[in-house]
Amino acid sequence: MVYRRTPAVQARLDAQRALIVQAATRVLSRDGFAGLSMAAVAVAAGIATGTVYKQFENKAELVTAVFRTVVAREVDAVRAAVADGDVVERVTAAVETFAGRAMKNPKLAYVLLVEPVDAVVDAQRLEFRRAFAASFETAIEHGVAEGRLPAQNAGLAAAALVGAIGEVLVGPLAAAPQAETVIPELVAFAVRALGARPQTS
Repeated sequence: MVYRRTPAVQARLDAQRALIVQAATRVLSRDGFAGLSMAAVAVAAGIATGTVYKQFENKAELVTAVFRTVVAREVDAVRAAVADGDVVERVTAAVETFAGRAMKNPKLAYVLLVEPVDAVVDAQRLEFRRAFAASFETAIEHGVAEGRLPAQNAGLAAAALVGAIGEVLVGPLAAAPQAETVIPELVAFAVRALGARPQTS
């Protein structure tokens, strides 16, 4: 007879998994990928190391779960930011949201963007960048359609913007500069790069 988990057992396991992911996120925010271990996560979660291994086979699997959870939250924030307004407003909101949220947790953002990780985790990072690029692509397509941007390959331009912004943030995230100087420059760069045309009255 095949054992079937009851809803109560499954709910407990899901809650335990979420607790471990939250603890791993805190460890990554503090120590980065290089400082993450199953034992450190267990301590942060207040559980036994064996319990962590029951939920996640290895470090790469655990970090992949963190990437999926954190990135989904960040991508949702950027998608919401580009939902309304003209193209300049949408691109500005996307850059401010992407960069601003990254600079609020620079260590975790550094892990998500550039810190050397396992190949399995690196695949998640690629998905992370594609998801952000898709939000920028939506804003660019809107700008081209309304005549505020010159005709261009929206997908390519979006990928280039995400790459450029990520590259710029690598230094600032490590040095923790003032967001008020970095983010406006990134917004201005993005608007210039896309060729935004001024609004005519």
